[in-house]
Amino acid sequence: MSQLERFHKIRELLHERTVVSKAEFLRELEVSPATFKRDLEKLRDRYNAPIEYDTYNNGYRFSLKPQAGPRFELPGLWFNASEVHALLTMQELLGSLDPGLLARHVEPLRLRLNAILEEGDASAKEVARRIRIVRMAARGMKPEFFEQAATATLKRVRLAITFWSRSNDQVTERVVSPQRLVFYRGNWYLDGWCHLRDGIRSFALDGIREARSLPDAAKTVAEKDLDAFLASSYGIFAGKPTAWATLHFSKTAARWVGYEKWHSQQRARHESDGSYILEVPFSDDTELVMDILKFGPDCKVLGPPALAEKVAKRARETAERYRP
Repeated sequence: MSQLERFHKIRELLHERTVVSKAEFLRELEVSPATFKRDLEKLRDRYNAPIEYDTYNNGYRFSLKPQAGPRFELPGLWFNASEVHALLTMQELLGSLDPGLLARHVEPLRLRLNAILEEGDASAKEVARRIRIVRMAARGMKPEFFEQAATATLKRVRLAITFWSRSNDQVTERVVSPQRLVFYRGNWYLDGWCHLRDGIRSFALDGIREARSLPDAAKTVAEKDLDAFLASSYGIFAGKPTAWATLHFSKTAARWVGYEKWHSQQRARHESDGSYILEVPFSDDTELVMDILKFGPDCKVLGPPALAEKVAKRARETAERYRP
């Protein structure tokens, strides 16, 4: 029985029997008096367990007195996949911070994360060694621009930025009313109202070249309007859907794609031959084309014709580069 399992057993016995003698604990837990003593100390010190010794009944019980500090609560016996990912991601993000004003505030949080990971019956070092998070295609950005974007977003003020757009290789001066920050495929984006374009836009933070907060209050955009423009179409490229893509995946590709979520409103079905049909709404097809081409001959665009031709054209251009 692991230490964490013993902690849960101690809590269970105290709830069931109210008062539990030391002899009962030693028998149920199958541990030595020294181990039981260490378990009690850790429960009290780390988890703030209100366990006291009742001399009248010659046993241990939960105290009836008001509890000071955080509420006593034990973690699960282990973490699920999303919890492990969240904990390790937080560790990774905290570890990547440069020393600065936040260092002394962040360190206690980092130590607490280590302690939480160790509660899963393995040391934090062992967890980090045995479980990896691999980030691919993440682009670098200057931390100060993230800080300025986050501050303007939370303080609800406008942000003046010099922005480089990769799509057209142009630099423009923008005034943005920040609405929210989005972490997507390893990169950060700022969703906001662009006062130059007079509409909702999404800005990759790594495209910001200069930024400064303005005293003007940010224009507020309703959440439903943001989602209608930014979350209704495929990928990070915004716009209300103008068409639906119908994609046919081979039997081999279906083993992966059939379990993936490409869009919240997607329509999909498995064919009798094991292949897979996926339909997703889109506006700007840039990201969709890139994702389709990743599958090579295992994905065919059935419609609309303009999307099919664009994918075919890119495939032909790629093949031409390999001609002798």
